[in-house]
Amino acid sequence: MSGAFLAGVVAGYGVAIPVGAIGALLISLTARTSLRVGAAAALGVATADGVYALVAVLGGAAIANLIGPIAGPMRWAAAVVLIALAVKTVVDARKRGREKEVTARSAYFGLLGLTILNPATIIYFGALVLGMRADVVPDLVHGMVFVLGALLASASWQLLLAGGGSVVGRVLTGQRGRMITAIVSSAVITVLAVRLVTG
Repeated sequence: MSGAFLAGVVAGYGVAIPVGAIGALLISLTARTSLRVGAAAALGVATADGVYALVAVLGGAAIANLIGPIAGPMRWAAAVVLIALAVKTVVDARKRGREKEVTARSAYFGLLGLTILNPATIIYFGALVLGMRADVVPDLVHGMVFVLGALLASASWQLLLAGGGSVVGRVLTGQRGRMITAIVSSAVITVLAVRLVTG
């Protein structure tokens, strides 16, 4: 059991640690709102990673084959949403007080949905599960332990990113600081969104 859990932890960190557009959005959102909202968004990302780990354990190869043909359109949809969010971030930063309208619930479901649009995650987990030795995930119980490890690892990393965003938010509390944060994060998110469909 511990082997499956550790494999899940490694897999969870493996998918979570490379900071892409979602990580940049999470840090920016937390910096502009609150740690509570950022933590909810972080758990939304981790939930999506956990769902994909579960899907991979239950039907890895078959699901990856189903997603393969629509991976391109899913990447484009994610890129369009990210660019729209980048633009909205700058627009909202120009309107004092608008950041407060983001609720923990909307942050959770927003980042959950956006992360679900990333087809690379299911392909990543599917490949991992298929490549594992049978003694690591020999049955459904070990598979669920693997999923739990992946979920906890992803959650811990995403919460760390949210905490970093909270520190940035405290340092840049004025209107000018928030505007700079919004512009920089929007530029980073846009670049990463473009790389999502071109790289």
